[in-house]
Amino acid sequence: MEKKKVLGISFGRKMSNCDIMVKHALMECEKAGCETAFIRADDLEISNCTGCIACVIGMMSGRGRGYCVRHDDFDILDEAVMQSDAVILACPTYETSVTGRFKTICDRIGPSHDITFRQGAWDEGVAAGKPEEALPDKRSFKKRQAALISVGGAMTENWIALTLPMMYEFTFPMAIDVIDTVEYYGAMAHESVLGNQEMMDRMTTVGQNIVASLEAETEEERIRWRGTEEGVCPICHTRLLQISHDGKTADCVVCGTHGTVSIENGVIKMHYTPKELERSRLKWGGKLEHSTEIKTQAQPSGTIKNLKELKAPYAAFKPGVFETDENAFGNVAKE
Repeated sequence: MEKKKVLGISFGRKMSNCDIMVKHALMECEKAGCETAFIRADDLEISNCTGCIACVIGMMSGRGRGYCVRHDDFDILDEAVMQSDAVILACPTYETSVTGRFKTICDRIGPSHDITFRQGAWDEGVAAGKPEEALPDKRSFKKRQAALISVGGAMTENWIALTLPMMYEFTFPMAIDVIDTVEYYGAMAHESVLGNQEMMDRMTTVGQNIVASLEAETEEERIRWRGTEEGVCPICHTRLLQISHDGKTADCVVCGTHGTVSIENGVIKMHYTPKELERSRLKWGGKLEHSTEIKTQAQPSGTIKNLKELKAPYAAFKPGVFETDENAFGNVAKE
Protein backbone atom coordinates (compact mmCIF):
# COMPACT_ATOMS: atom_id res chain seq x y z
CA MET A 1 0.00 0.00 0.00
CA GLU A 2 1.33 3.41 -0.98
CA LYS A 3 2.32 5.62 1.92
CA LYS A 4 0.17 8.65 2.68
CA LYS A 5 1.99 11.93 2.16
CA VAL A 6 1.82 14.73 4.72
CA LEU A 7 3.15 18.19 3.83
CA GLY A 8 4.14 20.70 6.49
CA ILE A 9 4.41 24.39 5.67
CA SER A 10 5.81 26.93 8.12
CA PHE A 11 5.37 30.65 7.56
CA GLY A 12 7.53 31.62 10.52
CA ARG A 13 11.19 32.42 11.12
CA LYS A 14 13.82 29.74 10.64
CA MET A 15 13.82 27.25 13.53
CA SER A 16 11.41 29.40 15.49
CA ASN A 17 8.08 28.26 16.92
CA CYS A 18 6.22 27.58 13.67
CA ASP A 19 9.05 25.49 12.22
CA ILE A 20 9.37 23.42 15.38
CA MET A 21 5.63 22.90 15.85
CA VAL A 22 5.07 21.75 12.27
CA LYS A 23 8.11 19.48 12.33
CA HIS A 24 7.05 17.92 15.63
CA ALA A 25 3.62 17.07 14.18
CA LEU A 26 5.28 15.70 11.02
CA MET A 27 7.55 13.49 13.12
CA GLU A 28 4.45 11.97 14.68
CA CYS A 29 3.09 11.29 11.19
CA GLU A 30 6.37 9.62 10.22
CA LYS A 31 6.16 7.36 13.27
CA ALA A 32 2.82 6.15 11.92
CA GLY A 33 4.34 5.31 8.55
CA CYS A 34 3.52 8.43 6.54
CA GLU A 35 5.90 10.05 4.09
CA THR A 36 6.52 13.67 5.05
CA ALA A 37 7.81 16.84 3.41
CA PHE A 38 8.51 20.29 4.86
CA ILE A 39 8.55 23.72 3.26
CA ARG A 40 9.48 26.98 4.92
CA ALA A 41 7.51 29.55 2.96
CA ASP A 42 10.01 32.38 3.39
CA ASP A 43 12.66 30.29 1.63
CA LEU A 44 10.60 30.56 -1.56
CA GLU A 45 10.60 33.47 -4.00
CA ILE A 46 6.91 33.95 -4.77
CA SER A 47 5.65 37.11 -6.40
CA ASN A 48 2.30 38.76 -5.74
CA CYS A 49 -0.81 37.91 -7.69
CA THR A 50 -1.43 40.72 -10.20
CA GLY A 51 -5.15 40.06 -10.55
CA CYS A 52 -4.83 39.42 -14.28
CA ILE A 53 -7.35 36.50 -13.92
CA ALA A 54 -5.69 34.70 -16.85
CA CYS A 55 -5.92 31.49 -14.79
CA VAL A 56 -9.71 31.64 -14.54
CA ILE A 57 -10.29 33.01 -18.04
CA GLY A 58 -8.18 30.17 -19.43
CA MET A 59 -10.32 27.54 -17.71
CA MET A 60 -13.60 29.23 -18.57
CA SER A 61 -12.64 29.56 -22.24
CA GLY A 62 -11.21 26.05 -22.52
CA ARG A 63 -7.78 27.37 -23.49
CA GLY A 64 -5.90 26.84 -20.22
CA ARG A 65 -5.23 24.45 -17.35
CA GLY A 66 -5.86 27.03 -14.62
CA TYR A 67 -2.25 27.74 -13.82
CA CYS A 68 -0.62 31.09 -13.24
CA VAL A 69 1.21 32.61 -16.19
CA ARG A 70 4.03 33.45 -13.78
CA HIS A 71 6.41 30.62 -13.02
CA ASP A 72 8.41 31.14 -9.86
CA ASP A 73 8.87 29.16 -6.65
CA PHE A 74 5.10 28.90 -6.29
CA ASP A 75 5.47 25.95 -8.65
CA ILE A 76 7.51 24.14 -5.96
CA LEU A 77 4.82 24.66 -3.33
CA ASP A 78 2.03 23.78 -5.75
CA GLU A 79 3.61 20.47 -6.74
CA ALA A 80 4.10 19.58 -3.07
CA VAL A 81 0.45 20.32 -2.31
CA MET A 82 -0.70 18.31 -5.34
CA GLN A 83 1.23 15.27 -4.11
CA SER A 84 0.04 15.61 -0.52
CA ASP A 85 -2.79 13.75 1.18
CA ALA A 86 -2.76 16.10 4.18
CA VAL A 87 -1.27 19.47 5.06
CA ILE A 88 -0.13 20.94 8.36
CA LEU A 89 0.22 24.75 8.35
CA ALA A 90 1.65 27.06 10.99
CA CYS A 91 1.66 30.84 10.72
CA PRO A 92 2.82 33.55 13.14
CA THR A 93 0.68 36.57 13.88
CA TYR A 94 1.73 39.87 12.31
CA GLU A 95 -0.53 42.78 13.27
CA THR A 96 -3.34 40.53 14.53
CA SER A 97 -3.40 38.46 11.33
CA VAL A 98 -1.39 36.27 8.94
CA THR A 99 1.93 37.23 7.40
CA GLY A 100 2.20 38.93 4.03
CA ARG A 101 3.78 35.81 2.54
CA PHE A 102 0.84 33.71 3.69
CA LYS A 103 -1.63 36.06 2.00
CA THR A 104 0.48 36.18 -1.17
CA ILE A 105 0.43 32.40 -1.44
CA CYS A 106 -3.31 32.28 -0.80
CA ASP A 107 -3.86 34.86 -3.55
CA ARG A 108 -1.81 32.76 -5.96
CA ILE A 109 -3.79 29.62 -5.06
CA GLY A 110 -7.07 31.53 -5.20
CA PRO A 111 -9.56 30.95 -8.01
CA SER A 112 -6.93 29.20 -10.14
CA HIS A 113 -7.22 26.15 -7.87
CA ASP A 114 -10.94 26.38 -7.12
CA ILE A 115 -12.22 22.86 -7.64
CA THR A 116 -15.51 24.00 -9.17
CA PHE A 117 -13.62 25.88 -11.91
CA ARG A 118 -11.16 23.03 -12.36
CA GLN A 119 -13.86 20.34 -12.36
CA GLY A 120 -15.86 22.23 -14.95
CA ALA A 121 -12.80 22.67 -17.17
CA TRP A 122 -11.88 19.00 -16.71
CA ASP A 123 -15.36 17.73 -17.62
CA GLU A 124 -15.61 20.00 -20.66
CA GLY A 125 -12.11 19.06 -21.80
CA VAL A 126 -12.73 15.33 -21.47
CA ALA A 127 -15.97 15.71 -23.41
CA ALA A 128 -14.05 17.53 -26.13
CA GLY A 129 -11.47 14.75 -26.31
CA LYS A 130 -8.54 16.78 -24.97
CA PRO A 131 -5.48 14.91 -23.66
CA GLU A 132 -4.88 14.91 -19.90
CA GLU A 133 -1.84 17.18 -20.19
CA ALA A 134 -4.10 19.92 -21.59
CA LEU A 135 -6.51 19.72 -18.63
CA PRO A 136 -6.35 20.91 -15.02
CA ASP A 137 -4.21 18.66 -12.83
CA LYS A 138 -6.48 15.78 -11.79
CA ARG A 139 -4.68 15.63 -8.44
CA SER A 140 -6.63 18.81 -7.63
CA PHE A 141 -9.66 16.64 -6.92
CA LYS A 142 -7.95 14.46 -4.32
CA LYS A 143 -9.59 14.65 -0.90
CA ARG A 144 -7.21 16.19 1.62
CA GLN A 145 -7.19 17.04 5.30
CA ALA A 146 -5.45 19.88 7.12
CA ALA A 147 -4.49 21.08 10.56
CA LEU A 148 -4.02 24.83 11.10
CA ILE A 149 -1.76 26.33 13.78
CA SER A 150 -1.63 30.04 14.58
CA VAL A 151 1.10 31.47 16.80
CA GLY A 152 1.25 34.82 18.56
CA GLY A 153 3.45 36.32 21.23
CA ALA A 154 0.68 38.42 22.76
CA MET A 155 -0.54 37.28 26.15
CA THR A 156 -4.07 38.35 25.27
CA GLU A 157 -5.92 36.02 22.90
CA ASN A 158 -7.76 38.73 20.98
CA TRP A 159 -4.45 40.07 19.64
CA ILE A 160 -4.19 36.96 17.44
CA ALA A 161 -7.92 36.61 16.77
CA LEU A 162 -7.75 37.10 12.99
CA THR A 163 -4.86 34.76 12.24
CA LEU A 164 -6.56 31.38 12.44
CA PRO A 165 -9.70 32.48 10.53
CA MET A 166 -7.50 33.90 7.76
CA MET A 167 -5.56 30.64 7.53
CA TYR A 168 -8.66 28.96 6.12
CA GLU A 169 -7.99 30.90 2.91
CA PHE A 170 -5.33 28.32 2.08
CA THR A 171 -7.89 25.53 2.27
CA PHE A 172 -10.90 27.17 0.55
CA PRO A 173 -10.13 26.65 -3.15
CA MET A 174 -9.21 22.96 -3.10
CA ALA A 175 -11.86 22.09 -0.48
CA ILE A 176 -9.25 20.81 1.96
CA ASP A 177 -11.08 19.58 5.06
CA VAL A 178 -9.75 21.16 8.27
CA ILE A 179 -9.95 18.55 11.02
CA ASP A 180 -7.94 20.31 13.76
CA THR A 181 -6.86 23.83 14.69
CA VAL A 182 -4.62 25.27 17.40
CA GLU A 183 -4.28 28.87 18.58
CA TYR A 184 -1.02 29.34 20.48
CA TYR A 185 -1.05 32.77 22.10
CA GLY A 186 1.20 33.96 24.90
CA ALA A 187 4.18 32.47 23.08
CA MET A 188 6.48 35.23 24.37
CA ALA A 189 6.14 33.73 27.87
CA HIS A 190 8.59 31.06 26.67
CA GLU A 191 11.93 31.50 24.93
CA SER A 192 10.80 28.75 22.58
CA VAL A 193 7.78 26.50 22.29
CA LEU A 194 10.20 23.77 23.32
CA GLY A 195 9.88 25.21 26.80
CA ASN A 196 6.11 24.74 26.75
CA GLN A 197 5.50 21.02 27.19
CA GLU A 198 1.72 21.37 27.06
CA MET A 199 1.90 22.92 23.60
CA MET A 200 4.44 20.36 22.38
CA ASP A 201 2.09 17.62 23.57
CA ARG A 202 -0.66 19.33 21.59
CA MET A 203 1.53 19.10 18.47
CA THR A 204 1.85 15.38 19.10
CA THR A 205 -1.94 15.25 19.08
CA VAL A 206 -2.08 17.27 15.86
CA GLY A 207 0.09 14.66 14.16
CA GLN A 208 -1.99 11.84 15.59
CA ASN A 209 -5.21 13.51 14.45
CA ILE A 210 -3.90 13.86 10.91
CA VAL A 211 -2.91 10.18 10.87
CA ALA A 212 -6.31 9.15 12.23
CA SER A 213 -8.09 11.10 9.51
CA LEU A 214 -5.86 9.55 6.84
CA GLU A 215 -6.59 6.06 8.15
CA ALA A 216 -10.34 6.61 8.37
CA GLU A 217 -12.47 4.05 6.56
CA THR A 218 -15.53 6.27 6.10
CA GLU A 219 -15.97 9.79 4.79
CA GLU A 220 -17.69 10.82 8.00
CA GLU A 221 -14.70 9.69 10.05
CA ARG A 222 -12.21 11.25 7.59
CA ILE A 223 -13.63 14.75 7.99
CA ARG A 224 -14.60 14.41 11.66
CA TRP A 225 -13.67 17.47 13.71
CA ARG A 226 -10.85 16.60 16.09
CA GLY A 227 -10.14 20.04 17.52
CA THR A 228 -10.53 20.84 21.21
CA GLU A 229 -12.98 23.73 20.68
CA GLU A 230 -16.30 23.57 18.85
CA GLY A 231 -16.74 27.30 18.20
CA VAL A 232 -20.10 28.64 16.98
CA CYS A 233 -19.99 27.36 13.40
CA PRO A 234 -20.60 23.64 12.79
CA ILE A 235 -18.68 23.76 9.50
CA CYS A 236 -15.39 25.51 10.35
CA HIS A 237 -15.74 25.50 14.16
CA THR A 238 -14.52 29.10 14.49
CA ARG A 239 -15.99 31.91 16.60
CA LEU A 240 -15.81 34.87 14.22
CA LEU A 241 -19.28 36.19 13.31
CA GLN A 242 -20.48 39.19 11.32
CA ILE A 243 -23.83 40.52 12.46
CA SER A 244 -26.14 41.18 9.52
CA HIS A 245 -27.72 44.58 8.86
CA ASP A 246 -31.02 43.29 10.20
CA GLY A 247 -29.42 42.83 13.63
CA LYS A 248 -31.05 39.40 13.95
CA THR A 249 -28.93 37.10 11.80
CA ALA A 250 -25.22 36.60 11.30
CA ASP A 251 -22.69 35.13 8.90
CA CYS A 252 -19.69 33.03 9.81
CA VAL A 253 -16.86 35.24 8.53
CA VAL A 254 -14.72 32.22 7.72
CA CYS A 255 -17.05 29.97 5.74
CA GLY A 256 -19.98 32.27 4.97
CA THR A 257 -22.65 30.16 6.65
CA HIS A 258 -25.72 32.29 7.43
CA GLY A 259 -27.75 31.71 10.58
CA THR A 260 -30.07 33.16 13.19
CA VAL A 261 -28.82 34.49 16.51
CA SER A 262 -30.47 33.80 19.85
CA ILE A 263 -29.52 34.10 23.50
CA GLU A 264 -30.38 31.08 25.61
CA ASN A 265 -29.68 31.15 29.34
CA GLY A 266 -27.37 34.09 28.73
CA VAL A 267 -25.38 32.22 26.09
CA ILE A 268 -25.20 33.31 22.43
CA LYS A 269 -26.43 30.56 20.12
CA MET A 270 -26.35 30.28 16.34
CA HIS A 271 -28.98 28.32 14.42
CA TYR A 272 -28.39 27.16 10.85
CA THR A 273 -30.72 25.48 8.38
CA PRO A 274 -29.44 22.49 6.37
CA LYS A 275 -29.78 24.61 3.22
CA GLU A 276 -27.55 27.34 4.62
CA LEU A 277 -24.97 24.83 5.81
CA GLU A 278 -24.66 23.56 2.24
CA ARG A 279 -23.99 27.15 1.08
CA SER A 280 -20.81 27.32 3.14
CA ARG A 281 -17.82 28.16 0.98
CA LEU A 282 -16.13 25.12 2.50
CA LYS A 283 -18.68 22.93 0.71
CA TRP A 284 -19.22 22.19 -2.96
CA GLY A 285 -22.58 23.98 -3.04
CA GLY A 286 -21.17 27.26 -1.76
CA LYS A 287 -18.17 27.11 -4.07
CA LEU A 288 -20.33 26.29 -7.08
CA GLU A 289 -22.65 29.19 -6.26
CA HIS A 290 -19.70 31.58 -6.23
CA SER A 291 -18.05 30.29 -9.41
CA THR A 292 -21.42 30.36 -11.18
CA GLU A 293 -21.79 34.03 -10.18
CA ILE A 294 -18.47 34.80 -11.80
CA LYS A 295 -19.20 32.79 -14.93
CA THR A 296 -22.66 34.29 -15.47
CA GLN A 297 -22.40 37.85 -14.14
CA ALA A 298 -18.84 39.06 -14.70
CA GLN A 299 -18.79 41.50 -17.62
CA PRO A 300 -16.29 40.75 -20.41
CA SER A 301 -13.72 43.17 -21.76
CA GLY A 302 -15.19 45.60 -24.29
CA THR A 303 -18.55 46.09 -22.58
CA ILE A 304 -17.87 49.82 -22.10
CA LYS A 305 -17.00 51.04 -25.58
CA ASN A 306 -15.39 54.34 -24.57
CA LEU A 307 -13.56 53.00 -21.53
CA LYS A 308 -10.17 54.25 -22.72
CA GLU A 309 -11.47 57.80 -22.96
CA LEU A 310 -13.14 57.54 -19.55
CA LYS A 311 -9.87 56.42 -18.00
CA ALA A 312 -7.78 59.15 -19.63
CA PRO A 313 -8.16 61.81 -16.86
CA TYR A 314 -7.07 59.28 -14.25
CA ALA A 315 -4.10 58.12 -16.30
CA ALA A 316 -3.03 61.75 -16.64
CA PHE A 317 -3.38 62.43 -12.91
CA LYS A 318 0.13 61.86 -11.50
CA PRO A 319 0.70 63.89 -8.33
CA GLY A 320 3.65 61.75 -7.16
CA VAL A 321 4.63 61.43 -3.49
CA PHE A 322 5.29 64.01 -0.82
CA GLU A 323 8.83 65.36 -0.65
CA THR A 324 10.85 64.11 2.30
CA ASP A 325 10.80 66.44 5.28
CA GLU A 326 14.51 66.83 6.00
CA ASN A 327 13.75 68.47 9.34
CA ALA A 328 11.90 65.42 10.67
CA PHE A 329 13.43 62.26 12.08
CA GLY A 330 11.74 59.85 9.71
CA ASN A 331 12.75 56.54 8.23
CA VAL A 332 14.32 57.82 5.01
CA ALA A 333 18.00 56.90 4.76
CA LYS A 334 20.35 59.89 4.53
CA GLU A 335 22.70 59.96 1.57
